[in-house]
Amino acid sequence: MNTNPMICDLKTGVCGVGEEDEHTQIIDFNPQPQPKVTLYYATDPICSHCWAIEPTLNRFIQQYGKYFHLQPLMGGLLAGWNGFADKANGIQQPADVAGHWKEVGAHYRMPIDGSLWLNNPVMSSYPPSRVFKVIQQRHPGKELAYLRSAREAVFVFNRNIGEDEVLTDIVDSLGLPGDEIVQAAGLEAAQELLEEDFQKVAQLGVRGFPTLVMINEENQGIKLVGSRTLQNYVDALQQLIPEPLTPAALPAMPELLAEGHLLFSREIEAMYDIGQDEVEAFTAAALPGQSYRTRQILGEMFIEPA
Repeated sequence: MNTNPMICDLKTGVCGVGEEDEHTQIIDFNPQPQPKVTLYYATDPICSHCWAIEPTLNRFIQQYGKYFHLQPLMGGLLAGWNGFADKANGIQQPADVAGHWKEVGAHYRMPIDGSLWLNNPVMSSYPPSRVFKVIQQRHPGKELAYLRSAREAVFVFNRNIGEDEVLTDIVDSLGLPGDEIVQAAGLEAAQELLEEDFQKVAQLGVRGFPTLVMINEENQGIKLVGSRTLQNYVDALQQLIPEPLTPAALPAMPELLAEGHLLFSREIEAMYDIGQDEVEAFTAAALPGQSYRTRQILGEMFIEPA
């Protein structure tokens, strides 16, 4: 074999390194296909059911995100408590939310404390939503990390994400200028950005959260409301794309841990199709022991970077 790339091989007729047995090949020089579907995700930072679907939705995004452009929309779940009532869930005042949140957390096994509604309730979901919009505008690509961190704060650690001090701390933890962003979120321009999301949510006919609306290039769409299975999401996407869907490989656990947020048992189970009783052994095999810590909160196991 010719090992000198400066010498031409008389047998193969190749100058340089030639490792292929066949020298006539068909090569596709077309650019990679762009996503043909827009996935609008209508949500809110204090939507408990949105927190509950994160394990399944994240698995869907990891494996099928190449087929769609994800566009999260803030829905404005709680403008304020004056005149607010959720009769379907028996909620008319902040204290009524505590029991509902605990019920959701227990059912879906995504940890939710909820006792802040008894002693330091969130008075509006607009402040954390405006912070989302400012980050989306000024630091595109960081907004989903912020939303995840805000949800961990309010659902798991009982922090009031309606307060500027808490929001500043969350934004700082992402390596972004917390004071600057939270101050900008208090301006009229940030509210105008939020109102644009509200208008889009109304145009899509969204009336509750979470809602996913998938729309293809032919302007055909499918709406999925509430908690759904991974197969529900895949089937809906397949209806909008003519070619068969091919899922991407699942990310290795070190990749997930490197994203910087906590990994709860339910999320690991959903991502890798394993049972609750298999999570600890699976994690130990997938991660170097010194790279993570295992902890418990609200009856659920989670791992975090060491």
